[in-house]
Amino acid sequence: MDSLSQLALGAAVGVAVMGRHTALPKAAGWGALLGTLPDLDVFIDHGDALLNMTLHRAESHSLFWLSVAGPLLGAGIARLHGEWAQWRRWCLAAWLMLVTHPLLDAMTVYGTQLALPFSNHPYGVGSIFIIDPLYTLPLLFGLLLALGWRRRPDWALRANALGLTLSTAYLAWGVAVQAHVSALAQASLARQGVQAQALLVTPTAFNSVLWRVVATTPTHYHEGFYSLLDDGQEPLWELHDRGPALQQAYAGTPAYERLNRFAKGLVAMRSVDGRAHLSDLRMGQTPSFSFTFDIGPAQGPAPEPQAALARGSRPDLKQALSWLWARLGGQPLPPPR
Repeated sequence: MDSLSQLALGAAVGVAVMGRHTALPKAAGWGALLGTLPDLDVFIDHGDALLNMTLHRAESHSLFWLSVAGPLLGAGIARLHGEWAQWRRWCLAAWLMLVTHPLLDAMTVYGTQLALPFSNHPYGVGSIFIIDPLYTLPLLFGLLLALGWRRRPDWALRANALGLTLSTAYLAWGVAVQAHVSALAQASLARQGVQAQALLVTPTAFNSVLWRVVATTPTHYHEGFYSLLDDGQEPLWELHDRGPALQQAYAGTPAYERLNRFAKGLVAMRSVDGRAHLSDLRMGQTPSFSFTFDIGPAQGPAPEPQAALARGSRPDLKQALSWLWARLGGQPLPPPR
């Protein structure tokens, strides 16, 4: 999730755990800091754009390593503030501030390597967009009320708890809607005789009403959009080529295999100006994907020291937002190209 959401979640967790045992601003401040701490790995340069992508949300988001760090940080905070009598509670608070960060990240589609060092599987439920105001605003509202009412602890803690409850309920809503749209998409594909290798169902930007669906076959991918306000029960599908010849040529190369594993097979390739571009189909939409990499010549693999992040076409923001709003409302419009 975005940094503001992680900051608000960490602060709200800090207030919930420490609210009756220390000053509320202190609990919120440490929660905000530790809640955003795992994302500092974004400043690590691994020397390759594809490595930077796939190694984000890695060790810094590992439940194991954060469980090691949490009690150490909690004990340090207790010692720093002269609250050693509360060291156990500070350890619990610090641990929760840290581990709720990757658990929330895992609800997005990106891929969070929760099980390191035992497994590098990228967990990604994909039931919430990386920025969604309906998740973040209840947290912020409850937290601000709590800090404003800190002289009335009962009111403050209830306001904070309400924010946490509403934001968590919104996560549950997203999972339920995702399951509903998945069932509709599977039924629609079956009626068309499409046997999908993989199916992705994830919300579009800033909402949980309009959903993007991607179904892959060995040679193509079907991309569709479905709004909860649509009159019909069928996503509006478009068929796109996955570049099977290029994928076959690059199969086995480190760059291709790394992204293919990280994206769980939801990749496509195309030739652009004589170069092979490899796209992660999970984020963005055709033809503007969030992550596209130049991995070598279109004629086939050659020794390449690095995979470069390719800057392809980007949608016109005003046009994209206009389409998003209209399509969210149930208008059967094709996506902008």
